[in-house]
Amino acid sequence: MSEYISWSPIRRLMKHNGAVIVARDAVNELVDWMSRSAEKLTKTALTLTKHSKRKKVTRDDILLAIKYF
Repeated sequence: MSEYISWSPIRRLMKHNGAVIVARDAVNELVDWMSRSAEKLTKTALTLTKHSKRKKVTRDDILLAIKYF
């Protein structure tokens, strides 16, 4: 699942936020968590979309799924 989120940008983000040295396993753990969270949010948003009898997942669906999350 984590093949969808690139490792390097996450590492740069962590460094940009003050992490001087970042272990590979720390980045991998964050990438895995982000992937799982994105999958859960997408499934919730898709449920909301289907409930509204639509096919397109919208920004509002994602925002509402975040509120439930």
